[in-house]
Parts: sequence; structure tokens; C-alpha cells
Amino acid sequence: MYKLIAFDAYGTLFDVYSMGQLAEELFPGRGQEFSVMWRDRQIDYTRLVTMSDPNPSGSKYYLPFWELTIRSLRYVGKRMNLSLTPENEQRLMDQYAKLTSFEDSLGVVKTIQEKGISTAILSNGSREMLTTVVESNGLKPYLDKVLTIEDVRLFKTAPQAYELLLKAFPVQKAEVLFVSSNAWDALAAKWYGFDVFWVNRLGHPFEEIGEKPSYEGNSLTKVLEVVIQ
Repeated sequence: MYKLIAFDAYGTLFDVYSMGQLAEELFPGRGQEFSVMWRDRQIDYTRLVTMSDPNPSGSKYYLPFWELTIRSLRYVGKRMNLSLTPENEQRLMDQYAKLTSFEDSLGVVKTIQEKGISTAILSNGSREMLTTVVESNGLKPYLDKVLTIEDVRLFKTAPQAYELLLKAFPVQKAEVLFVSSNAWDALAAKWYGFDVFWVNRLGHPFEEIGEKPSYEGNSLTKVLEVVIQ
């Protein structure tokens, strides 16, 4: 049914909140709050950059995802009145570069590729960030391509970001299943025209606008029930 299964990276294959343990060590009693606010501000910055200049040739406000991640980290430190020393900043960013994958990520991607279906990552992450996190978690052999929005300088949810998949693979929209744990990402991919699997690990309600995802499950493993008939 599908010729390409494309995965979002951060939050879908790799656990962005695995940062919480280090954040708690650095800021006792506030690590969880810190991690959530950092992630939210990071995504806010990507939207601000893209929405403020949605030029098809790229936003004039574009900054690489790594840079936005650093700047959102610094903002949250100030917002929470925490002492973010250069050493602590470096430790947090080094940890972000090597986020831990979810326990089912490797097995799911490997199984899909072994069935002869193309696999890819489509991410806001910069090329260097993605290379590091993919290799450190052992996923590289099982991904046909790792695509970054750096090539269009517009972050998801811009249509040009999702279009990268059709430029990189000889497939039609109907032959792509896009997998994301981020409801906003799943919604935008659905609007673009892809079938979508929303990985809803926390049992949250879906957004109150747009179309519902084509499929929903509480883990990546559930994707195999759709893909492997």
C-alpha cells in the first residue's frame, strides 16, 4: 500500500524529554519544567521564523535548528531565573545532540526496510544534528534518506518541507505514510496530502482543527500493524 514510510525525528524516533534527567541534575526540582519549556520555545521559534517570511525560496529570518535550540535554551534559563553557566549550556547541548531513541524505534524502522519499503526521516533538525543522533542510536543502516528542511530554509509546517519527500523519492503523495508524535506535525502532513500515523504515547486528544490522522496508536510498534499486512 505504501512505498515510503517517513518519520519525524524529534519526539517521534528520539525522546526530546530524555533531557529531563540531566536538567534535573543541574536544576534540582525544576528539570521537568525546564525540559518542557525548552522544547516549547524551540518549536515556537521555528514557527516564528517561517510564518514571518514564508518565502518559497526560504525565510530571510532562517537560523539552523541547532542555533534555535541554543537560543531557546538561553531564553528558558532567563525565564526561569536559573543560572545557566557556559559549562551547563554545553552539557545540555551535548546531551541534546545524542538524544536517546525510544525503545521501539530501531526495531520498527529495521522491520519496515527489511520488508522492501523505503524509509526516511524528515526533520526540522540540521544535517549535522541528525547525522549525530541517527548514528548514535544505530539507525543509519535502516534509513534510505535523512532529509532536513535546511534545503528549503522553511520549518515544518510549511508545505515546502513535506514536499522534500516527493523530491527525494519516486513516489506519489498517496504512496507515503508520514509518522509523527507531534499532533501539529501530523495535522500539517495530512493537510499536505499524506496519510498520517499519529504516535499518541500520552493519550492526548487530537487538535480541534483540520482532519484527523489516518491512523493512531500509542507506540511506534503500532505502525507495523498498518504497514506490514
